Amino acid sequence: MPERRNAAKVLLLLDIGGSMDGHIRTCEELFSAARSEFKRLEHFYFHNCPYESLWPDARRRQVERVPTHDILNRYGEDYRLIFVGDASMSPYEIEQPGGSVEHWNEEPGEFWMRRFLAAYPRAVWLNPVPERYWDGTLSIMMIRDLMEARMFPLTLDGIDRAMRQLTR
Repeated sequence: MPERRNAAKVLLLLDIGGSMDGHIRTCEELFSAARSEFKRLEHFYFHNCPYESLWPDARRRQVERVPTHDILNRYGEDYRLIFVGDASMSPYEIEQPGGSVEHWNEEPGEFWMRRFLAAYPRAVWLNPVPERYWDGTLSIMMIRDLMEARMFPLTLDGIDRAMRQLTR
């Protein structure tokens, strides 16, 4: 009998750099495990908040970019969207043009988050920061609000809860 595979299509967006550097090993393990579990798994990287472009390769992020609109148009609504990031950033990155710490962004991260959530109604955010600290960081609270409370800790229990949310 052939091995059963999850038929879900997943768009995985991983935060890299800065405060996420301490979580690289956990994220690599997650990505390694996830790669073989889904029918289709597409992944891209962002820093703090998604903006007008994402990176297909974390090591080449200053060289190779993919326009976010291309991603939104390429992968259909049948994909489940999983963000992985600590959501720890300046609130300006979420709510202001020019708030990004890496480049001038014409539109705030909130605009791009709303576009992703409109395109992919089945979406969750996995956060490696322990849940008990979330209410102490304004940006985490803002992203959790944008996600309509679909933020889960990057723990076995959190991943289980997130996957149940994605199947609703």
